[in-house]
Amino acid sequence: MAQPRVPGDDDHALELPCGETVGLGELDLGMREFECDCGETHAVVMDVHPPERFLPEFLVDVLREAIETTSEEMPEFDTPHLLGVVLEEFPESVVTHDASGDGEVGYAMVWVSDFDSRRLHEVIVELVVELMEHAVSHAEDDDALSEFEREMMEFDVREFVEQYRAERDLEAEDPYV
Repeated sequence: MAQPRVPGDDDHALELPCGETVGLGELDLGMREFECDCGETHAVVMDVHPPERFLPEFLVDVLREAIETTSEEMPEFDTPHLLGVVLEEFPESVVTHDASGDGEVGYAMVWVSDFDSRRLHEVIVELVVELMEHAVSHAEDDDALSEFEREMMEFDVREFVEQYRAERDLEAEDPYV
């Protein structure tokens, strides 16, 4: 899906979901979110950010083993696949830019969302849980599905994200963590 661009500056700015623009060079590799001129905080994700930013390593390993990708360029489940799921569910809330031809920015892909980094983290966890439930439902094991659903009734996404971010020392006040 082609993303909106700033007239006359196609290669150096990205139009955000809020309507503001951000220069591609302003988005550095350590950035996880930024305060926008619109008054909101937007999450930033780059292809170089590992999926472990959002999910524990053991779960990323399970997803990599279980999910077959169709991309020759990205044969292993990774951050672009996570953001692809977010884009599919929230197409108006996320913009992306392919910077693979731009050697000045240091990343190949960038996604900027209407959500702040904490809310984006919650959205990703919610969507992964939905993917897992869908996969379990195809196992044709009613007991496994019932057990999964029982466990998910007790699973608190916000609490998980809070604990996971605390373990990784991710503070919402610091856009570079």
